[in-house]
Amino acid sequence: MKISGQTAIISGGGSGLGEATARRLASLGANVAILDFDADKGAAVAADIGGYFHAVDVTDPDAVELAVNAANSHFGQAARIAVSCAGIGVAARVVGREGKTSIPLFQKVIGVNLLGSYYMMTFAARAMMEMEPTETGERGVIINTSSAAYQDGQVGQSAYAASKGAISAMNLPVAREFAKMGIRVNAVAPGLFNTPMMESLPDETTAEIVKNIPFPARLGHPEEYALMVSQIVENPYLNGETIRLDGATRLPPR
Repeated sequence: MKISGQTAIISGGGSGLGEATARRLASLGANVAILDFDADKGAAVAADIGGYFHAVDVTDPDAVELAVNAANSHFGQAARIAVSCAGIGVAARVVGREGKTSIPLFQKVIGVNLLGSYYMMTFAARAMMEMEPTETGERGVIINTSSAAYQDGQVGQSAYAASKGAISAMNLPVAREFAKMGIRVNAVAPGLFNTPMMESLPDETTAEIVKNIPFPARLGHPEEYALMVSQIVENPYLNGETIRLDGATRLPPR
């Protein structure tokens, strides 16, 4: 699908991978709507790229529906591109010290990462289904964000790995469901990227992390995630797939 002239909606577009994606799609001629919980960051990025911003808590399906509809109305056409980047990466053992459980954290991570992506996909796809197909027969492309942790999650990442694994597991059944409407569904599974969460770590910790990355031996750049998103959009035969983007790294147990 050609990106220029299309409308794209990006959750979590105020920082990190989502911000890089918003900037790349805008540079390629898309009308970009940013949905983010952080109103200051989201609005700043939208203003910088000439896009639209809507504050939203992705764990609230009514709020996501309202935000998607508002973005579509703002640009006068439904988004053919929907990218879910909103997510959290907090970690905890299933049973920690003195028998402390992590059930509330598990529920929160699943709510933001998995349910948030599902809600975004649901309301974006519903609007796409009402559109006329492009010359290639497509009505839209949905891209969710998984993680390398869905295959090799570390100790303490049970909630995060579960949420990202479910995102990857959704790809094929949803792609099959949406096939007759001409909507493709894929996911990107980033490895270790230079996002605000990683930037907060001490240099020595980052150096240890980088030792596990074969090549390129560095953290991924958010712009490389954004590049992958644009390549998925532009490649009409890519469907139902999770693509690891990780420099051939495999996360150790700890």
